[in-house]
Amino acid sequence: MRTTTRRVRLAGVIAASALLTLSACGGGDIEDDKASGGEKCDQTVNMAINPWVGYEASAHVVGKVIENELGCKVEYKDLKEEVAWQGFGKGTVDVVIEDWGHPALEKKYIEGDKSAIDAGPNGNVGQIGWYVPPWMVEKYPDITDWKNLNKYADLFRTSESGDKGQMLDGDPSFVTNDEALVKNLKLDYKVVYAGSEAALITAFRQAEKQKKPLLGYFYAPQWFLSEVELKKVNLPEWTEGCDADPAKVACDYPETKLKKIVATKFSDSGSPAYDVVKNFTWTNDDQNLVAKYIAEDKMDPDEAAQKWIDDNADKIKAWVG
Repeated sequence: MRTTTRRVRLAGVIAASALLTLSACGGGDIEDDKASGGEKCDQTVNMAINPWVGYEASAHVVGKVIENELGCKVEYKDLKEEVAWQGFGKGTVDVVIEDWGHPALEKKYIEGDKSAIDAGPNGNVGQIGWYVPPWMVEKYPDITDWKNLNKYADLFRTSESGDKGQMLDGDPSFVTNDEALVKNLKLDYKVVYAGSEAALITAFRQAEKQKKPLLGYFYAPQWFLSEVELKKVNLPEWTEGCDADPAKVACDYPETKLKKIVATKFSDSGSPAYDVVKNFTWTNDDQNLVAKYIAEDKMDPDEAAQKWIDDNADKIKAWVG
């Protein structure tokens, strides 16, 4: 359960808010806001929460700013990525605050039924890759070259992977090319899904602590990399277009500028909440700090967001305008 935290009012924002409350504050019916007399934003912004803690950090920081500065309500909805996109046209989702790139979904919902738009980068730079715990690189220095992975496949055998080495992925809904990579690079491995980000982190933490072999999918931004500095395996270098056909991918993941996707109805509503979403940008370090508050320090997501907001008034001011 979220807790109520003190409201932060920035000088200069008060006057802006007085004007902004003349408009709708959510993806709902803008006429409803006018009916309210413009005294307060009483609309609800529907914020998708995709299943990783970095995303949760970004969503709650933006949500708290919208609540604090504009008076809108924010409803958080735990949804897988594809399900969240489906909500744009149904009116059940207004904001996906961190998108890692889904060409098929963009074609369907941005170019196709036009229920969503790209609201620009959120400032985070994503990097997906294959990783091993540090102890393995100390003992097997050449293991970070993908060409040597078959030599070590026996080390990674598990009950789930049978006579092949295990390549551990996270949530099946995450962006991944790993099954295609195993096939196209002719690796003697089988992709096994841990089921969640938390399970993946637990596996890497135990692998380092207990000196157990583990090869797995991981990514940045990610607070856990400050606890255990996982070592990246060098897959064939990514070049433009090498991943154009998902079935034929045989190259590493690209560095990705993460972006915001919003419902077209929300962007057209005149809502000041949309302006906050559009203006929102922060760094990987910013996200990792709030994600650590939530995952490691066990803070409520809203409390974690408020702690960061209290320490970064200048950045918040830029988002509110």
